[in-house]
Amino acid sequence: MKTSNLLVVTLAAGLAAGGFVVFNSHAVERAAGTGHFRGQFLERAKEKLGLTEDQISKIKDELKAEKDTIKDLISRLHDARTTLRETIQSSGATEATVRAASAKVAAVEADIAVERMKLHGRINPLLTSEQKEKIKAFQSKIDDFVDTIINRVGDRFAE
Repeated sequence: MKTSNLLVVTLAAGLAAGGFVVFNSHAVERAAGTGHFRGQFLERAKEKLGLTEDQISKIKDELKAEKDTIKDLISRLHDARTTLRETIQSSGATEATVRAASAKVAAVEADIAVERMKLHGRINPLLTSEQKEKIKAFQSKIDDFVDTIINRVGDRFAE
Protein backbone atom coordinates (compact mmCIF):
# COMPACT_ATOMS: atom_id res chain seq x y z
CA MET A 1 0.00 0.00 0.00
CA LYS A 2 2.82 2.41 0.86
CA THR A 3 4.37 1.78 -2.56
CA SER A 4 1.17 2.66 -4.38
CA ASN A 5 0.76 5.84 -2.30
CA LEU A 6 4.35 6.76 -3.07
CA LEU A 7 3.76 6.18 -6.76
CA VAL A 8 0.66 8.39 -6.74
CA VAL A 9 2.43 11.20 -4.89
CA THR A 10 5.47 10.95 -7.17
CA LEU A 11 3.30 11.10 -10.28
CA ALA A 12 1.40 14.08 -8.85
CA ALA A 13 4.68 15.87 -8.15
CA GLY A 14 5.90 15.13 -11.67
CA LEU A 15 2.71 16.50 -13.17
CA ALA A 16 2.81 19.56 -10.96
CA ALA A 17 6.45 20.26 -11.70
CA GLY A 18 6.52 19.72 -15.44
CA GLY A 19 3.39 18.14 -16.75
CA PHE A 20 1.41 21.37 -16.98
CA VAL A 21 3.27 22.31 -20.15
CA VAL A 22 2.39 19.04 -21.83
CA PHE A 23 -1.23 19.26 -20.66
CA ASN A 24 -1.47 22.79 -21.93
CA SER A 25 0.00 21.81 -25.27
CA HIS A 26 -2.72 19.23 -25.79
CA ALA A 27 -5.33 21.65 -24.51
CA VAL A 28 -4.15 24.25 -27.00
CA GLU A 29 -4.50 21.76 -29.86
CA ARG A 30 -8.01 20.77 -28.73
CA ALA A 31 -8.94 24.41 -28.22
CA ALA A 32 -7.93 25.23 -31.77
CA GLY A 33 -10.57 22.79 -33.00
CA THR A 34 -13.35 23.56 -30.56
CA GLY A 35 -12.60 26.93 -29.02
CA HIS A 36 -14.22 25.62 -25.82
CA PHE A 37 -11.09 25.50 -23.62
CA ARG A 38 -9.89 28.87 -24.87
CA GLY A 39 -13.26 30.42 -24.12
CA GLN A 40 -13.34 28.97 -20.62
CA PHE A 41 -9.79 30.11 -19.90
CA LEU A 42 -10.44 33.65 -21.08
CA GLU A 43 -13.70 33.88 -19.16
CA ARG A 44 -12.02 32.68 -15.98
CA ALA A 45 -9.07 35.06 -16.43
CA LYS A 46 -11.45 37.92 -17.16
CA GLU A 47 -13.43 37.13 -14.03
CA LYS A 48 -10.50 36.52 -11.66
CA LEU A 49 -8.35 39.40 -12.88
CA GLY A 50 -11.11 41.82 -13.80
CA LEU A 51 -9.84 42.13 -17.38
CA THR A 52 -11.57 44.66 -19.60
CA GLU A 53 -12.70 43.85 -23.13
CA ASP A 54 -9.92 46.14 -24.41
CA GLN A 55 -7.29 44.23 -22.42
CA ILE A 56 -8.61 40.90 -23.67
CA SER A 57 -8.54 42.12 -27.26
CA LYS A 58 -4.95 43.34 -26.94
CA ILE A 59 -3.81 40.12 -25.22
CA LYS A 60 -5.46 38.03 -27.95
CA ASP A 61 -3.67 40.12 -30.57
CA GLU A 62 -0.30 39.52 -28.90
CA LEU A 63 -0.92 35.77 -28.69
CA LYS A 64 -2.19 35.57 -32.27
CA ALA A 65 0.99 37.28 -33.46
CA GLU A 66 3.02 34.45 -31.92
CA LYS A 67 0.63 31.59 -32.74
CA ASP A 68 2.93 29.84 -35.21
CA THR A 69 5.96 30.20 -32.94
CA ILE A 70 4.06 28.86 -29.92
CA LYS A 71 2.65 25.94 -31.89
CA ASP A 72 6.12 25.06 -33.21
CA LEU A 73 7.66 25.22 -29.73
CA ILE A 74 4.97 23.01 -28.23
CA SER A 75 5.38 20.50 -31.04
CA ARG A 76 9.15 20.48 -30.60
CA LEU A 77 8.77 20.00 -26.84
CA HIS A 78 6.42 17.08 -27.33
CA ASP A 79 8.81 15.45 -29.80
CA ALA A 80 11.82 15.98 -27.51
CA ARG A 81 10.00 14.55 -24.49
CA THR A 82 8.81 11.57 -26.52
CA THR A 83 12.37 10.92 -27.68
CA LEU A 84 13.63 11.21 -24.10
CA ARG A 85 11.04 8.71 -22.86
CA GLU A 86 11.88 6.30 -25.66
CA THR A 87 15.61 6.70 -24.95
CA ILE A 88 15.13 5.98 -21.25
CA GLN A 89 13.06 2.90 -22.01
CA SER A 90 15.30 1.52 -24.75
CA SER A 91 17.31 -1.61 -23.98
CA GLY A 92 20.54 0.06 -25.06
CA ALA A 93 20.10 3.21 -22.96
CA THR A 94 23.26 4.66 -21.47
CA GLU A 95 23.86 7.66 -19.30
CA ALA A 96 25.27 9.48 -22.33
CA THR A 97 22.22 8.81 -24.54
CA VAL A 98 19.82 9.86 -21.80
CA ARG A 99 21.82 13.02 -21.12
CA ALA A 100 21.85 13.87 -24.83
CA ALA A 101 18.07 13.38 -25.15
CA SER A 102 17.52 15.34 -21.95
CA ALA A 103 19.68 18.19 -23.27
CA LYS A 104 17.38 18.42 -26.30
CA VAL A 105 14.38 18.79 -23.99
CA ALA A 106 16.24 21.46 -22.04
CA ALA A 107 17.10 23.36 -25.23
CA VAL A 108 13.45 23.49 -26.29
CA GLU A 109 12.41 24.50 -22.77
CA ALA A 110 14.95 27.34 -22.96
CA ASP A 111 13.41 28.48 -26.25
CA ILE A 112 9.98 28.38 -24.61
CA ALA A 113 11.28 30.44 -21.68
CA VAL A 114 12.57 33.08 -24.11
CA GLU A 115 9.20 33.18 -25.87
CA ARG A 116 7.43 33.51 -22.51
CA MET A 117 9.75 36.39 -21.64
CA LYS A 118 8.92 38.13 -24.91
CA LEU A 119 5.19 37.68 -24.42
CA HIS A 120 5.43 38.80 -20.80
CA GLY A 121 7.18 41.96 -21.94
CA ARG A 122 4.29 42.74 -24.30
CA ILE A 123 1.34 41.61 -22.15
CA ASN A 124 2.45 42.77 -18.69
CA PRO A 125 2.20 46.49 -19.59
CA LEU A 126 -1.45 45.92 -20.54
CA LEU A 127 -2.31 44.94 -16.96
CA THR A 128 -3.06 47.15 -13.98
CA SER A 129 -0.91 46.93 -10.85
CA GLU A 130 -3.84 45.23 -9.06
CA GLN A 131 -4.08 42.59 -11.79
CA LYS A 132 -0.33 42.00 -11.60
CA GLU A 133 -0.61 41.46 -7.84
CA LYS A 134 -3.40 38.91 -8.34
CA ILE A 135 -1.19 37.02 -10.78
CA LYS A 136 1.73 37.05 -8.32
CA ALA A 137 -0.55 35.72 -5.58
CA PHE A 138 -1.76 32.91 -7.86
CA GLN A 139 1.83 32.02 -8.81
CA SER A 140 2.75 31.96 -5.13
CA LYS A 141 -0.11 29.53 -4.43
CA ILE A 142 1.13 27.23 -7.19
CA ASP A 143 4.69 27.38 -5.84
CA ASP A 144 3.45 26.55 -2.34
CA PHE A 145 1.41 23.63 -3.72
CA VAL A 146 4.43 22.19 -5.55
CA ASP A 147 6.64 22.68 -2.48
CA THR A 148 4.10 20.77 -0.39
CA ILE A 149 4.06 17.89 -2.87
CA ILE A 150 7.87 17.78 -2.97
CA ASN A 151 8.01 17.67 0.82
CA ARG A 152 5.42 14.88 0.93
CA VAL A 153 7.41 12.85 -1.58
CA GLY A 154 10.54 13.35 0.51
CA ASP A 155 8.67 12.29 3.64
CA ARG A 156 7.35 9.17 1.88
CA PHE A 157 10.85 8.14 0.83
CA ALA A 158 12.04 8.59 4.41
CA GLU A 159 9.41 6.13 5.70
